[in-house]
Amino acid sequence: VQLVESGGGLVQPGGSLRLSCAASGLTFSSYFMSWYRQTAGKERELVATISSTGGSTNYADSVKGRFTISRDNAKNTVYLQMNSLKPEDTAVYYCNAYASTVYHYWGQGTQVTVSS
Repeated sequence: VQLVESGGGLVQPGGSLRLSCAASGLTFSSYFMSWYRQTAGKERELVATISSTGGSTNYADSVKGRFTISRDNAKNTVYLQMNSLKPEDTAVYYCNAYASTVYHYWGQGTQVTVSS
């Protein structure tokens, strides 16, 4: 199983980025997909989750109204559209695939830096 994130980078406050996570080696449409983020010295934080069909989403309070999670099951890809970015959004963002406590996987992470 591979989860490969892309789309991170440096952006100014107020800007936007779109992260992508391409999955392979699993039945993508059977997995809940999530984005997490982590900064040095802190625990990994759940940012957003989308159900296997895409019909249900949940967000951390800190990103509600600014971030949107979506998925394309035909392309085995999940996205995170991040708007109105703030310096406190700076983190390594990780993609997670979850079907059960046995079948769950992580990507390698992509760095997002929000700075002027």
